[in-house]
Amino acid sequence: MKISLFEEVAVPRPWTAESESTAFAHRLEEIKLADTIGMHGVWLTEHHFLEEYSHSSAPEVFLGALSTATRNIRLGHGIVHAPPGINHPARTAERVATLDILSGGRVELGTGESSSAAELDGFNIDPGRKREMWREGMEVLIGCMADTPFAGYDGEFVRMPPRNVVPKPVQRPHPPLWVSCTRRATIDMAAENGLGALVFSFYGPEVFEEHLLRYYSLLEGAVPIGRAMNPNVLCSAGALICGPTNEAAAKMIGQSARFFSYGIGHYYLKGPHKPGVTELWPAYVAGMQAGTVTGDDDAERRGVGSPAKLRALLHAYERIGVDQVMFTTPPVAHEDIMESLDRIGREVLPEFIDRDQAASAAKAKKMEPVIEAAMARRKPDRQADSDFEFASAAVAWDLSPVTDVVESMGLRDKEREQFRRLRSQGKIETDE
Repeated sequence: MKISLFEEVAVPRPWTAESESTAFAHRLEEIKLADTIGMHGVWLTEHHFLEEYSHSSAPEVFLGALSTATRNIRLGHGIVHAPPGINHPARTAERVATLDILSGGRVELGTGESSSAAELDGFNIDPGRKREMWREGMEVLIGCMADTPFAGYDGEFVRMPPRNVVPKPVQRPHPPLWVSCTRRATIDMAAENGLGALVFSFYGPEVFEEHLLRYYSLLEGAVPIGRAMNPNVLCSAGALICGPTNEAAAKMIGQSARFFSYGIGHYYLKGPHKPGVTELWPAYVAGMQAGTVTGDDDAERRGVGSPAKLRALLHAYERIGVDQVMFTTPPVAHEDIMESLDRIGREVLPEFIDRDQAASAAKAKKMEPVIEAAMARRKPDRQADSDFEFASAAVAWDLSPVTDVVESMGLRDKEREQFRRLRSQGKIETDE
């Protein structure tokens, strides 16, 4: 079983002029250490407008920095918002491919729909249509990464003529694809589409086994959305702090273990929030002291304890067949995170790393017929019309009547006509 970190880049108040730069610098050092001790991956969220809770609004930039600062650790988007109104799929394809090249093929690509009103409303996304938007965004994203050239798409949320999107990722046809799962229904959806299940709910091993068995059962009938399957399940396991004893670890994390679930409750369920005014961390601390902050303390503190406690937890997940466990780094002192990671590297990780290679090889062999059958169920991918071409001239911003602009407009009209013809002939992907 693989063991990874999840990063939100929390920046609790009170803020100084250096708060954000310090937070990013500390996260960079922590992930560099995670790479050194042999952790499998780091997953960076994408959130917008969620003050204090997460300042990771441009994970592709941070992952780009990590690509040159680390050697082996997998670099995960956990997740990219797939609705085209937030991230155009062609731009996501370009960024992911560039990151894959810079990192030597270490990208894991998780996507999701987004679910907080703060983000959806901020980008004028209709929450009732976000699953459809995710689907269209994924179809275009996959084609842009895998096809030379991309054949074009004519949907409700994305309309794009044929283009060769460059660069292409090192991992062909594309990096491993995952989807964000917070409910059983989305875990099922991941299996049905041949995607890895990136599970963010804090299920314990005793509860999660049922979800895991159902995922692999549904995988037997999958029709993959991607050009390659990713039959893997990752489970979130709460905050991570490893002390010399359980008591020492509890002291290191203090009151911070529930901050992320508190932030989710604030931004996704409760509110209200005044941008730039509402102070999340002070309210959280006051609530913890008053005993009014609710949550499953046992679930959120599963990864807080001695090396023996962490090994026992990981053994439990390993026994039921989880492929990867992901821990959140809580908003505590940077020195405590570094000490914790160092201890994990010395006293927890080695045995799991040793077993994982053989287990992964055995699973890959077992999954071969399942993957072969699933890929055979995919409909053939459309190919670009070899006669399609587009204009090679500049267009002035004010459409002034200069010769090159007039010629360019004529060429663009020709391209539009070709696009309409290809669509009518069914040679451009549609959302039907």
